[in-house]
Amino acid sequence: MDLVIRNASLADGRTQIDIAIDGARIAAVGPRLALAGAREIDAGGDLVTAPFVDAHFHMDATLSYGLPRVNQSGTLLEGIALWGELKPQLAQDALIERAMQYCDWAVARGLLAIRSHVDICDDRLLAVEALLEVRRRVAPYLDVQLVAFPQDGILRSASAFDNLKRAIGMGVDVVGGIPHFERTMADGAASVRLLCEFAAERGLRVDMHCDESDDPLSRHIETLAAETLRLGLQGRVTGSHLTSMHSMDNYYVSKLIPLIAESGVAAIANPLINITLQGRHDSYPKRRGMTRVPELMAAGVEVAFGHDCVMDPWYGLGSGDMLEVAHMGLHVAQMTGQQAMLRCFDAVTAAPARILGLEGYGVAAGCYADLVLLDAASPVEAIRLRAARRLVLRRGQIVAAAPAAAATLTLPGRPAAVDFRLGR
Repeated sequence: MDLVIRNASLADGRTQIDIAIDGARIAAVGPRLALAGAREIDAGGDLVTAPFVDAHFHMDATLSYGLPRVNQSGTLLEGIALWGELKPQLAQDALIERAMQYCDWAVARGLLAIRSHVDICDDRLLAVEALLEVRRRVAPYLDVQLVAFPQDGILRSASAFDNLKRAIGMGVDVVGGIPHFERTMADGAASVRLLCEFAAERGLRVDMHCDESDDPLSRHIETLAAETLRLGLQGRVTGSHLTSMHSMDNYYVSKLIPLIAESGVAAIANPLINITLQGRHDSYPKRRGMTRVPELMAAGVEVAFGHDCVMDPWYGLGSGDMLEVAHMGLHVAQMTGQQAMLRCFDAVTAAPARILGLEGYGVAAGCYADLVLLDAASPVEAIRLRAARRLVLRRGQIVAAAPAAAATLTLPGRPAAVDFRLGR
């Protein structure tokens, strides 16, 4: 045995648990494991979890904020226009450098798996080549899954479908789409059918930007669910954003959500970005924009939260912290009950891992020893504090570490240190 983490709390509520690690995998999990000779780490009752997973990101655009200019309106459409202006200026080395920097941020935050969409509407496929190289470089410490994403529309952009096929041939993993950005609703539905048929033929997963709009009549998720059933793609299809559902009438949603559940289509909300970009045409009251997360979860739909953007044409903030994403999702969805808050933690860990189909994920014997030791005793406390990552392990090796968060007071007559954790 190489390493034992003692006295850990787990996300399922168990406490005073030991985790034995042999090589790259977990050998045993249980209370007071009788092991000798292995290196030991005392978790001190803090939470040990499988790593964070981001099921929806745009690594080709990350850290490009201000290039070629700042998004002054802060809107989705200006962001798309800005990205269109930037694409001809992109250099592969700069793309790789920015993405590699973000991957370093991610690992330091305990984020060890990312599904990134990559724009394939540039005929050079420069971003595809760049992110394939990034995926190769970071493979020892970070799982990257790539989605062939036709940002300008698979039918709206003349060469997009050929480019998508080329990208898949180069090693991109997942078929993407953006039906609500096609010229007409009919074209949007046609694009869903075209892309799902292609994915079924190739045995691939599907992840579509779907209905990222305030328009309640943007209903491409219905077509996506129906095509999933028709083609037998259950468990391989994801609808990302689904923000139009926030504005739909309840009667239609009462039919739609059971269809999504029946189809096995997963849903990914992006709380930080959905609340920022949606409702821009509203005065007051303003819509929050995020999809109906609690209702989808209650129906048995697999739901994850994604970061979506970090310092790019759409969003000037962010740091790769999935606890920040869970924190915002919890508030926007008003999921403040104890079980609901635990579901928000699951939405940035186990749920996206299932959506991505990650092998060996979890805190159990036989799983990869990919673990995060957080400066918190529970998932709820971790979200509340956006807890420091005391240790991050990848395949049993420590790849990042940080001190516990604490504040020292200099006020007369007050304690020397403040501990924000409960019961410490």
